[in-house]
Amino acid sequence: MKRLKKRADFLRLAKVEAVRMPGFVLQVLNSSSDDEARVGFTVTKRQGNAVMRNRIRRRLREAVRLSDKETPFGAADYVVIGRKESLQMPFATLQASMAKAAAKAQNRLN
Repeated sequence: MKRLKKRADFLRLAKVEAVRMPGFVLQVLNSSSDDEARVGFTVTKRQGNAVMRNRIRRRLREAVRLSDKETPFGAADYVVIGRKESLQMPFATLQASMAKAAAKAQNRLN
């Protein structure tokens, strides 16, 4: 799984309909460039200081990595927007929510 890093990619995905889950928001758009999923992570300053934002981002990255092993993400671009609630959630719940959100997003694309 590749990473989205360019601002233009994040802005392109900001215009699509999102899947809202407790702890995060998942935005998905079909990718014309690759046959592999590309994922980007973002957490706004409103969610806390740098330490909190980095903890949220690390938890979400790991949840995506583990969810992708169980049920692979389809070939599309994904942006995960972190929320404070993801810090209080048990990690197993966060991981299950990520898999569920990815499945919903794939259904919307098809």
